[in-house]
Amino acid sequence: METEFAGLLEAVRASAERLGASVGTLTDREAREPSPLPGWSRGHVLTHLARSADAYRWMLAVARTDTPAGPRADSAELERRLREGAERGAGALVTDLRGSLDGLLADAAALPAERRAVLVAALAGWRHPAWYLLWRAWRELEVHHVDLNLGYSARSWPEAFVRRALEESVAALAARRVAVARIEAEDLGRTWTLGEQGPVVRGPGHALLAWFAGRGPAADLCSDGPPPVLPPWPLPPVPGWG
Repeated sequence: METEFAGLLEAVRASAERLGASVGTLTDREAREPSPLPGWSRGHVLTHLARSADAYRWMLAVARTDTPAGPRADSAELERRLREGAERGAGALVTDLRGSLDGLLADAAALPAERRAVLVAALAGWRHPAWYLLWRAWRELEVHHVDLNLGYSARSWPEAFVRRALEESVAALAARRVAVARIEAEDLGRTWTLGEQGPVVRGPGHALLAWFAGRGPAADLCSDGPPPVLPPWPLPPVPGWG
C-alpha cells in the first residue's frame, strides 16, 4: 500500500502540473468560452475542479481525525459555489485551483499510513478507503483537463491512468450486466470478457476510456454490432476492486 499510495500521490502531482501549464496563460475571454460540457464554460470546469479538491480535503480530514472539519456542502451549496465561482476572471480561477490542489497534495502526503484505509463516504453515499481519494482526484484532473479543450485530449492521457481507469470501468460495467460481450484494448494487449450478449468493441485504450467517459466519438473504435448506451461515468467501483 505504501508504494501504491506514493505512486498515486505523484500521479496527482504530475497531473496538476500539466493542468497548471495548460491554464497558466488563460485569458478572461477564454475562461468564459464554452467547454464541451453542456452549460459549462471553462470557468465552470476550473471551479468544479477546485471545489472537488476541497471536498477531498474535507474527507481526508475525516479520515485523519474521525471528526468532520465543519459542515459538508450539499448538492445545492456546491451548485451555488460553482455558479458564482465560474464568473471570476482567469487569474482568480487559476489561483483558486492551484491553492486547492496544493492543499490536497499536502493533506494527502500528511495522512498517517494507518489512517489510509479508513472508510469515507462520497457525497452520493457510497464508501471507500481514504487512499482512494487520490485516485478520484487523478481521474477528475485527467478527464476535466480534456473538457477544457486547450489541446489536451484523450490521446494525452498517461498509459498508467488509462490502464487503471479501464480496469475499474470494465469491472463496474460487468457487474451491472451492460450488454457488451468483449472489450479489447488493442494497443495495451488487454481483453475483457463481460458476457455472452452484445457486441465486441475494440480499439486503442484511450479511445475506449473516452467512450466510457462520454469524452469522445467512437470513430476510433470498431464494433461488430450496435454499441450499447452506457450508464453515466464514473460508476462506483465494484466492492473489493483496487
